[in-house]
Amino acid sequence: MPPKVKFTKEEIIEAAVSITREKGISAVTAREVGAVLGVSSRPLFTYFNSVDELKKEVFIYSENLYRDYVKQGLKMPIPALGVGIQFVRFAKTEPELYRCVFLTPPDSSRGSAMEGLRLSQDLVRESIMKIYNMSAETADKYFRDLWLVAYSITTLIVMGDCPYSDEEISALFTEYSVSICKAFKEIPGLVEGNFDKDAIFKELVKH
Repeated sequence: MPPKVKFTKEEIIEAAVSITREKGISAVTAREVGAVLGVSSRPLFTYFNSVDELKKEVFIYSENLYRDYVKQGLKMPIPALGVGIQFVRFAKTEPELYRCVFLTPPDSSRGSAMEGLRLSQDLVRESIMKIYNMSAETADKYFRDLWLVAYSITTLIVMGDCPYSDEEISALFTEYSVSICKAFKEIPGLVEGNFDKDAIFKELVKH
């Protein structure tokens, strides 16, 4: 009779997540997981055919955790700003899980930064449409532009190279939000991509 499995699948995933939090996703190996659990690497292969399958579970855990952060942002008075604030909080609180979701090249076992954008976009679209009186297309492009700003800031945070305080980051989000919203509302054809950019810039530089 084979020996009874000592650890559950969930406990193995938890061990892999703890390794990722401390050392990054690349440190997740059968030996490392076994060391955390105090056993050999054998229990891992009771539930997973490969380490890559386990890493995929770490990615799913990280993505779900990020989704929880986004949902908390949606509860704030200005949901779009709240999502940005929560994105920053996720980067500061869970830098290695952020790397796992947003700074790891996509492959068959992981998503990508753009998948993170789509996930956030789907969650926040309805509230943007309602609050800013936008169509779905405009709301998606408005959030895309803000998310790209937030992605730049959060990446700087995770890389340890962000010079801005929380107050300054919040102010940046507000500046971009106002600018993008005003542009989409007041420049005909901007959302569709067929506006007269030469005429717009000519008018802007006159002042």
